[in-house]
Amino acid sequence: MTPGDKPSAVSAALPAGEAAPRRWWHLGEDLTLALLLAIMVALPLVEIVLRQFSSGIPSAPNFLRHLTLLVGMVGGVVAARDGRLLALATAPALLRGRWKGLALIFNSSVAAAVTAFLCVASLQFVSQEREGGSVLAYGIPLWVIQLAMPMGFGLICLRLIWRSARTWWRRSFALVLAAAFILAAIFPPLEISSLTLPALAALLAATILGAPIFIALGGAAMILFWSRDVPITAVSIEHYGLVTNPALPSIPLFTLAGYFMAEGGASQRLVRVFQAFVGWFRGGPAIATVLICAFFTSFTGGSGVTILALGGLLMPVLIAARFSERDALGLVTGAGSLGTLLPPCLPVILYAILAKVDIKEMFIAGLVPALLLIAMTGAWGVWAGRKATDGRQRFELGEAGRALWAAKWELMLPVVAIVALFSGWATPVEAAAVTAFYAFLVAVVIQRDLGIIRDCPRVMTEAGVLVGGILLILSVALGLTNYLIDAQIPDQLAAWAAIHVQSRWVFLLGLNVALLFIGGLVEIYAAIVVVVPLLLPIGAQLGIDPLHLGIIFLANMELSFLAPPIGLNLLLASYRLNKPIFEVTRAVLPLLGLRFIGVLLITYVPWITLVLPHWWR
Repeated sequence: MTPGDKPSAVSAALPAGEAAPRRWWHLGEDLTLALLLAIMVALPLVEIVLRQFSSGIPSAPNFLRHLTLLVGMVGGVVAARDGRLLALATAPALLRGRWKGLALIFNSSVAAAVTAFLCVASLQFVSQEREGGSVLAYGIPLWVIQLAMPMGFGLICLRLIWRSARTWWRRSFALVLAAAFILAAIFPPLEISSLTLPALAALLAATILGAPIFIALGGAAMILFWSRDVPITAVSIEHYGLVTNPALPSIPLFTLAGYFMAEGGASQRLVRVFQAFVGWFRGGPAIATVLICAFFTSFTGGSGVTILALGGLLMPVLIAARFSERDALGLVTGAGSLGTLLPPCLPVILYAILAKVDIKEMFIAGLVPALLLIAMTGAWGVWAGRKATDGRQRFELGEAGRALWAAKWELMLPVVAIVALFSGWATPVEAAAVTAFYAFLVAVVIQRDLGIIRDCPRVMTEAGVLVGGILLILSVALGLTNYLIDAQIPDQLAAWAAIHVQSRWVFLLGLNVALLFIGGLVEIYAAIVVVVPLLLPIGAQLGIDPLHLGIIFLANMELSFLAPPIGLNLLLASYRLNKPIFEVTRAVLPLLGLRFIGVLLITYVPWITLVLPHWWR
């Protein structure tokens, strides 16, 4: 079972004999998710080898795209089982007793109703595909694989009701409430136009009270389609189109590589290396903190895993070097969001897919801006540690050599990823598979941090749960984006900008402010899917290079991890380091201001972003 699973809480509501079958069912789900990820790694590797002797595996890319669909749905089901669907919940932490229970019943009922409609929409989509008679390969009907969508949403719906309470009568109440929402949508008591705003208000209330992010986005899409009498199947069509995008398998594969690294002993070895090489001079521990965080974030796809994996290691190092507790807290929190612009970070891949730009060029464009933000953060750390003259270790060549030798395989990981990405002998998806396999070899075979039977299924399940949560958000967010495009919102924004925004610089300044606000409230992957299609037409009209626009967008998203009141890094640092959120916010404010200056430089000096892509071309 995964660490997130809590059999004691589940068993409390069941006879003892019923708990064991559920545990076996959960184990089967975990192993299925791990097996699917293993096949996703193996298939591109076999394709690379066979391509040297023949044309490779027929329909391999097709299989890989649909494996992504399966991983996303199974991962979402497991995340729902363990109560780990990504949410923006802040209100539940402030509620107590009966009010907290009522809030959970309400948001679970709304979430279950939305998921039930997603299940129905998926069934309608699969039915249409079945009539079309499409075949995946080797005579396998495509609809058989697509059936994972309604099955997955159906299981998620049931589990949302199950987790709404611990007693049967409260779960029954949640089920009745969800059924009432469904019936009100099928048989509206009033004109649909007069029900749209109340429905959106109920959805917003459920989101504030803890409903998952994908419920907020998918529910908004379906309510808006419903208000215009457009079939909700459109949401499922967009879902399927996104998760089977040929470039999207890179996301679960790079995520898996990051998890293999984070779950083993790589963090301790890498901290030792950076400490040995830069920890001996004044401010050296700060530079080591910045470098190790950027390194980790580039592979884990976001700052969340970085702070959880490294926060407890780096804080004592900085305190021992006589940094003040506030400066140490601010540096660990602020550095945790670095690396989002470096290869092979996942948000860069996603932006490239949506903006239809070359993934390699996006990574090249992000190198100089990433180094600028890393240098500015490191410089602040050196300044903050200017009085930290005690507690510094001496540089010892022998220790540096031993540390470097111990971590040599982890330090090769970015080299493997970058060479595979840019060498031309592998596609981006194949490069991701090579990176994941290399991370597996290092963690399991070479360093032996993880046991292949004892640990690998757990680590792969953890990675799959994160991927499932992300892909649920991305797929339904694209449905909302599709509604906005059908309603010609991007065209209307472009027309408005043509009249009221004559200067690209004014537009970019407003964009920085707006994105800082959006990123503090909306999860980065959802923000990319929903906001980027709205910005691209305006950027094209103002002559802004899509590479530059993408780096501006992602740099702002990276900054928004630190934006109060609910920036992701603030919440995770408060949780991981056991500090009040106000204390974390106050500690990070100097870095927030400094990094905003860095984002302004990236925004107003396009050369910083475009110099390397122009040279590459």
